[in-house]
Amino acid sequence: MRLLFTIPHYFASSASGNYGSERNTAESRSLVIRRCLASLVQTFSAAQGLMNGRDRELHPANPRYAADITIAVCTTGDRHLVPELDGSGFTHIATNVEPRHLGFECHKVLRDGLGAYDFFGYLEDDLQIADGLFFAKLGWFNTAMGEQAVLQPNRFELIDDPVPYKLYIDGNLHAGAISDVDQNLNAYRRVDMPALGQGVIFQRVGNPHSGCFFLNAAQMARWAGQADFGMPSAAFGGPLESAATLGLMRHFRVYKPARENAAFLEIEHLDPRYLGRHFWPEPGNPPRLRWE
Repeated sequence: MRLLFTIPHYFASSASGNYGSERNTAESRSLVIRRCLASLVQTFSAAQGLMNGRDRELHPANPRYAADITIAVCTTGDRHLVPELDGSGFTHIATNVEPRHLGFECHKVLRDGLGAYDFFGYLEDDLQIADGLFFAKLGWFNTAMGEQAVLQPNRFELIDDPVPYKLYIDGNLHAGAISDVDQNLNAYRRVDMPALGQGVIFQRVGNPHSGCFFLNAAQMARWAGQADFGMPSAAFGGPLESAATLGLMRHFRVYKPARENAAFLEIEHLDPRYLGRHFWPEPGNPPRLRWE
């Protein structure tokens, strides 16, 4: 299997910044990005081993799931932390586009990879995947649901202080009309399919955003042929959110694993914007969340 990942990366610290690329220090942000990049190599490449004490050899681990991966990090101007990411195993693609339009440059990199890869992934630079079966699950879903259906992972944040808690952060939008314009949620809204000896529920959702997307080759080719492909837009929340989500909403039926089995396909947000900043878990069984 051949995987192409593209990541938009921008950094310019600002006291009034809202996103992690503007709010964090260079040191803390570079650590987050290194974790993002490392997770792709550690989870999907052949850089995995099993320590065998008997023969004192290192044996390959997960060769059935290992893939050939390419990671392209797109930046603009000199507002980035690429010098701090040495050794992370990526190709640097420098541009001079408007910073908030970097995601659309990533789309073009994905399009240029058609014919050379089996899956095409886009993810923001503060996301981490730790599921070696991630693309096996996507392939299974595509086979069952057809190329017009795309499965998005559920994005979550973690906290351990004051108590351990996990929060999925992309629930229904306050203003549902933002997404209703570009998707018909009533078409094949909820699907229950058998997997791993149990039923797994997938559903159309008002907020398909996950800060990422992953398409197989046929889906990527289908999208790249659309007239609006690669065109910057702020129609869904803003240009950053639109780069990750708008094209999927317009040209595919987008699903997520339902709340009952949200962990079936998930991705971690490494720079919490909600848990620990706005939501605080209170001790209890289960803990209660406090909004601030």
